[in-house]
Amino acid sequence: MKIGELAERGNVTHETIRHYVHQGLIHAERNPDNGYQLFDDEALRRLRFINRARTLGFSLKEIGEIFAHTDHGDSPCPMVRDLLQTRLPEVRSRIRELEQLADRMEKALEVWSSMPDGAPDGHTLCQLIEHWNEPRTDVPEGDARRPHVS
Repeated sequence: MKIGELAERGNVTHETIRHYVHQGLIHAERNPDNGYQLFDDEALRRLRFINRARTLGFSLKEIGEIFAHTDHGDSPCPMVRDLLQTRLPEVRSRIRELEQLADRMEKALEVWSSMPDGAPDGHTLCQLIEHWNEPRTDVPEGDARRPHVS
């Protein structure tokens, strides 16, 4: 099959296929008559595998390592388990960081809603950001409009 058919059947773009070929994840034969890349059912199987592995957070480099194990007749399953067991706590930690970031953003928007817009005057770039995390002297301690200091 040509690249267009593979892309359509794999639900990816032509550029994605070209990138995977360049990375050595998918292989193509060249049609000697016209130079077109031709892909077989194995390329489609690998493409679908790549898509599934990406939904689990595997990088293209890791997917290449999985293919290397498979191509040498070795089971990649122990490596796959180890990678996810290592990565899961990292992902959970990142989620907590993102939740904290979302909280800070919400608090900033709440505080900024009562602040006037300021034009750069040679001393400031954006007063909203520059004054963030600074105690506001015009708002009593404990007032919801007072910036949260992290």
